Amino acid sequence: MKILLILLLYIGLYADIKQNMFNLYQNKKYEDACRIGFNSLKRHLRDEEFISLYAFSCLNSDYIDRLAAPVALLKFSRESRANSAYFSIILMQKKLLYHALVDKYDLSSLNLPTTDYVLSKVFDFYAKLGAHEPRAFYLFEDKDDKKLTYKLYLDKKTKVKKMVIEEFYDTIALRRHVYW
Repeated sequence: MKILLILLLYIGLYADIKQNMFNLYQNKKYEDACRIGFNSLKRHLRDEEFISLYAFSCLNSDYIDRLAAPVALLKFSRESRANSAYFSIILMQKKLLYHALVDKYDLSSLNLPTTDYVLSKVFDFYAKLGAHEPRAFYLFEDKDDKKLTYKLYLDKKTKVKKMVIEEFYDTIALRRHVYW
């Protein structure tokens, strides 16, 4: 009887984790949902709904490096493969943009797919600059909304440099994204 009770509690906990993550995601508590997903991923390796929820939570909380596992795991359905490709593009753009800023790598010769995610937009703007002298920061104006601008720069205060993208609407700071 004890074993059955423990098994039922485990099954209930398994279902509750996914529902809890979904509730957190709906309430825009992306970092919490990402953390729970990260800690529970090994128990949900075949649940593509769970993996996608985890990946979108991490994406929205700027934990881009945590997209690597979902890119590899999402493969069994058409929607999952589309999500995997989407996450893969963003992860690659993050790595290439960081490489360009830190190592002065020229992105202008690359012709890559893109997304509507802020990092993709900034990647595209930066790549269009072509070969240029490095700057302390870069300002890019959104092509769809002239009041929306992005400021890109490296934060060199720590041992590992961090890439920062700040979003502004007019002069009001909306959000700050930090990647390394």
